[in-house]
Amino acid sequence: MQLHFRVGFLAADHAPPTLAARTDKRMHPPAVRRAAVASGMPIPWSSSADAFAHILQRRGVEPDAVVDVEAAWEAFAEFSQVLISGIEGPGDDGDCIIAQWGKGDWNAGQPTLSFGRQLAVSDRDQSDPDRQPAYWLVELELRFADDPAWSDLDSIGLQDTGFDAAEIGAPRDTVLADNRRLMHSYPQLAAMWRAQPVRSRVTLERGD
Repeated sequence: MQLHFRVGFLAADHAPPTLAARTDKRMHPPAVRRAAVASGMPIPWSSSADAFAHILQRRGVEPDAVVDVEAAWEAFAEFSQVLISGIEGPGDDGDCIIAQWGKGDWNAGQPTLSFGRQLAVSDRDQSDPDRQPAYWLVELELRFADDPAWSDLDSIGLQDTGFDAAEIGAPRDTVLADNRRLMHSYPQLAAMWRAQPVRSRVTLERGD
């Protein structure tokens, strides 16, 4: 079963919101308490998209109308440090960060850049040691108009930074800085970083 929560635009063609095709059902998680995010208290995994959206808004960035990619990245970096409950530990890649980019049928061919956090949700049957956790991705998706500066986006050898399960705190700060440097090392992504997205949204959905 796949559940889906989104903050932001709904594509007319119902294109899937991440860099992989999925079939979803909507999810309506309980609203996260703003005090919990600010105080450093763990938030429920099901409220992670709400928490991300709140951090964006607190920084003056509207989830469905992002105009500044750098400001959005800084909000993502802050969100990446928020403690989340109900997920597996590092041994099961319980909490990983990733940035992705590309274009294709899944996003109507629009150049897209996204910042995400994968959560391995603890829904295992304790009597079944072989059962795997459910993996969910909360991400900010940014879509851009076509432009010569990134017309060959798909020619980049990589399409993402890879999932990284660095611990919250200084180790995660280091990974975030490395990921930012990696993206800026590609002229296409650096140009997108300076541009204004035409669409944006925050999503929470289960991976295949």
